Amino acid sequence: MEERAAKLREARGKTPRKDVCEAVGISLSALTMYENGKRVLRDAVKVKLARYYQKSIEELFYSTSKGTNCA
Repeated sequence: MEERAAKLREARGKTPRKDVCEAVGISLSALTMYENGKRVLRDAVKVKLARYYQKSIEELFYSTSKGTNCA
């Protein structure tokens, strides 16, 4: 979960959390918890954030490292 949180923080960059929250329709506290790895994202929120950041869900939330084997 920490890797997902780090990817979210990286994707946001210097954009204020408030701007992201307003654009995707989530609360500031929810985004903060997602970015700190303290709350699990619902699929609908993953879709909204991926669209906002113009990334695929896989790129934003899942490891795309070569050699990673999912069993």
